Amino acid sequence: MSANIIVERAGHVATVTINNPGKRNAMDRSMWIALGDAVLELSQQADLRCLVLRGAGTEAFASGADIDEFASIRASKEQGIAFGKHGHRAMHAVRDCPVPTVAAIRGVCVGGGLELAAGCDFRISSDDGRFGVPIARLGAVLAYPELEGLVRLAGPQVALELLLEGRILGAAEAYAKGLVNRVIPVAEYEDELAKTIARIVAGAPLSARWHKKFVARLRDARPLTEAEEHEGYACYDTEDFVEGYRSFLAKQAPQFKGK
Repeated sequence: MSANIIVERAGHVATVTINNPGKRNAMDRSMWIALGDAVLELSQQADLRCLVLRGAGTEAFASGADIDEFASIRASKEQGIAFGKHGHRAMHAVRDCPVPTVAAIRGVCVGGGLELAAGCDFRISSDDGRFGVPIARLGAVLAYPELEGLVRLAGPQVALELLLEGRILGAAEAYAKGLVNRVIPVAEYEDELAKTIARIVAGAPLSARWHKKFVARLRDARPLTEAEEHEGYACYDTEDFVEGYRSFLAKQAPQFKGK
């Protein structure tokens, strides 16, 4: 595990912190590998109910790839392919994580940072957040695996606007264009983030996992099989369903166990 990727568990919540504040949390190769390892390992933990991805400090969520490495490990097409596999693995691990994922965005969220955030279920930004993909200034291109999340999140028109113009958007414009779910004043940010996480954790964890699976499946144009349709009713055979409706009738908070 890289010292620049920090994993912390608190109850049902895991926080993965990109820890390179001296470079606005830019990601080098070792960090991409460590991030992918961390998310894949956390995804196997049955008691996990929420994964939070954030950057160290308040100036940046992540500013993308560490450009200092370009001359040594991204100096050719072959090197670019080899390097890209690590980033794609990490991005796909975030995208495919079975539990709800939250990108807690403070400050700069550009390039690979925005690609990572796009893979999360929630993107909650402070009102000083800044967003963009100014990769054309480097003469570089987002490969298909990197572009997929951005197009899925904001659509082809917004993706092309970001890529072709290279402009950096403020949090309010990013919200208007669908890049973030919520914009919170800086003074209230940590409190609202904590409340959001608490609401996620309070829900039935099996319901959350099923909903993530079903929404991802509906992005696939293939018709649903009968087995897939029937899976939508499997919740009625769980202990959590019984706990949920009995608690509702008793007017008390449910204690879900993920069973």
